[in-house]
Amino acid sequence: MKVFRNNEDAFTGLEAAIVLIAFVVVAAVFSYVVLGAGFFTTQKSQETVHSGVAMASSAVEVLGDVYGIADNDGDDIKYIQFTVGLAAGASTVDMNKTVMVFSTNATVETLDKGTDKADPTAKQWTILERHNNLGGLENNMLEKDEQFVLKVMPTNSLAPYTSFNLEVKPPVGAALGIKRSVPAYTHKSTLLY
Repeated sequence: MKVFRNNEDAFTGLEAAIVLIAFVVVAAVFSYVVLGAGFFTTQKSQETVHSGVAMASSAVEVLGDVYGIADNDGDDIKYIQFTVGLAAGASTVDMNKTVMVFSTNATVETLDKGTDKADPTAKQWTILERHNNLGGLENNMLEKDEQFVLKVMPTNSLAPYTSFNLEVKPPVGAALGIKRSVPAYTHKSTLLY
């Protein structure tokens, strides 16, 4: 009788091809996963850069001067009035979602939006006038080339030499900071520096 020996010394071409194909398949799957993760990361970083640029640039800017309004010459400032418009390249701003924070050395308060085209009451701000309305529509969307005259009434009147900061925070974009001081003598309409 013939005895068969189990000899594993040789590695056949078929076995080599199977191992090689297995390595290629594993490498292909691994490279697909790595490339997919790379593309995903690149897309997320691109979105982060775009949203960062949108948030870093202020959407609104002050057009012209900031005025303090008093009842009579020599009285404390009761209202603050200024005009805003869109900054260059900014997108439309919904003024209904805009938040205003008024602060002095003594107080910090968030102002509520009051009734448009009317003087605000204490701790309110309003859109007093609209200029360059697109298509004649009167809405609270500040769009390209439009200008809104805003009127603000803090809780307390501002005495001479009082410094204040008014932050206009649109829903998208950086806050607009307006820092001014009341001069020594006031008129019914006083330019604030």
